[in-house]
Amino acid sequence: MPVVRDPRPLTGEPLALDLLNTRWNREGVVQDLLTDTDGLAVWLAGNGLDASHPADPAVLRHVREAREALRAVVDGPVAEGAPLVDAVLAHGRVRVRLTGEGPAEEPEFTDPAWGPAWLAARNYLDLLAQAPDRIRRCAHESCVLHFFDTSRNGIRRWCSMAACGNRAKASRHYARSKEG
Repeated sequence: MPVVRDPRPLTGEPLALDLLNTRWNREGVVQDLLTDTDGLAVWLAGNGLDASHPADPAVLRHVREAREALRAVVDGPVAEGAPLVDAVLAHGRVRVRLTGEGPAEEPEFTDPAWGPAWLAARNYLDLLAQAPDRIRRCAHESCVLHFFDTSRNGIRRWCSMAACGNRAKASRHYARSKEG
C-alpha cells in the first residue's frame, strides 16, 4: 500500500491534540482526515499506532467519539466535556507492574478497537497533569487547530507563526495602512 502524505497543516502535537487537529480549515472549508479508514490509517501511522491497531471501521468510530469528547472538554466547559472523556476512558485501564527493567505501565483495553481512542483520552489527562494552561487553541479567528505551548515563556498564540501568525500580522498591517 502506498504511503499517503498527511494533508494537515499542523502535525506532531501530543496525541490528544493531534487527534483534535484531524479537523482543520482550508480556505474557509472544513477538512476532516477522519472521513474514512484511509484517513484513519494516515493518522495512526503519523502517531506510530498503525503497527498495533488496524484502520478499520470500529477503530474509526471510536477515534471519532474520542475526538468529539476531547473537543467538548478543550473548547467548552470542562464539566460538560468530562463525562464524554470519561466514557472513552471506561474502555481501558493502565496495568502497573514490576519488570526486570523496573516499573512499567501497560494499557489494557476492553476491546482492542478502543486502543487509539483511549490512548488519546489518556494523553489529554497527562497534558492536564503536566501543564493545563499550555493547552491552547490557535488565536486566529478562523483557525480551529490546537497546540501544546512548549515555548520557554509560555506565550505562543498561533498554531504556526508562518501561517496563522503571519496572516494576523498582515491583517493588522493592512488595517493600519487603510486608516492612514
